[in-house]
Amino acid sequence: MNVSDAVLSRRSVRGFLPTPVDGAVIRRVVEKAAWAPSGGNLQPWHIDVVGGEKLDELKRIMMGKLMAGGGPEPTEYDIYPKELPEPYNSYRFAVGEELYSRLGIPREDKAGRRMWFARNFQFFGAPVALFCSVDRRMGPPQWSDLGMYLQTLMLLLKEEGLDSCPQECWAIYPKTIGEFIGIPEQRMLFTGMSIGFIDPDDKANQARPARAPMADWAQFHGL
Repeated sequence: MNVSDAVLSRRSVRGFLPTPVDGAVIRRVVEKAAWAPSGGNLQPWHIDVVGGEKLDELKRIMMGKLMAGGGPEPTEYDIYPKELPEPYNSYRFAVGEELYSRLGIPREDKAGRRMWFARNFQFFGAPVALFCSVDRRMGPPQWSDLGMYLQTLMLLLKEEGLDSCPQECWAIYPKTIGEFIGIPEQRMLFTGMSIGFIDPDDKANQARPARAPMADWAQFHGL
């Protein structure tokens, strides 16, 4: 697979097959992704991978929390700005509407949408989960380095025939995840990720968000 194919075929998969994933493949990809660029070569990412019985345990914990009706924990950063301006608010609205349209869950079915969103916390059935955390002393430039690592990781997963879904929704359970995987106090949970083989029959995977035309966000100077 060439880089262009990996970029264009990568997507946020929200329905996985239960097919096991070779742990050696995950270790290889996690290590290789560390060649992603980082300012000053700080390499600020910290990665925890969970699978097998440990992942089953985490899924049970999260199911118990959701069944008990407990709300999210205090977050340590804003996933989105509190007042999301245009056109970004419209982009976010459109991707949600396309997904729920594919699933046949109308806007007025709030309970149905909440129930489906809860699948996030079962990793959409994926057999492997990954969490990324960062030293609290790091700033926004180092957080951008995390994104470069994670994008590199997801492209390498595509090369291996695997799919993924980055999930910042895990930021609403920093205490639960921190305790479960042993994140030290000086580090902050950034995001989670589901990893596995795509279920082509899952309706959620029929959604394909559009991208804004290049003229909306790019200008060329001297070219």
